[in-house]
Amino acid sequence: MKLLSLIPIVALVLAANILTGCESNEGPAEKAGEKIDNAIEQTGEKIDSAVEETGEEIEEAGDKLREKTQ
Repeated sequence: MKLLSLIPIVALVLAANILTGCESNEGPAEKAGEKIDNAIEQTGEKIDSAVEETGEEIEEAGDKLREKTQ
C-alpha cells in the first residue's frame, strides 16, 4: 500500500477522534450554552403554541360575529 493511499484513512481517524473528544470534554461554558439553547427553544415552542391558539380564537370570534350579522 502506498503512503498516499493511507493519508485519507489517517485524516478520517484523526477527525473522528477530534470530534468525539470535543463532545466528551464539555466545559461549563458549553453546558451553559446548551441550557440557554434549550431554554430558547422551549420558549419559542411556547410562543408558537400561544400564537396558534390566539389565531384559532380570533378565527372563532370572527365566525361568531359573521353568524350574528347575517
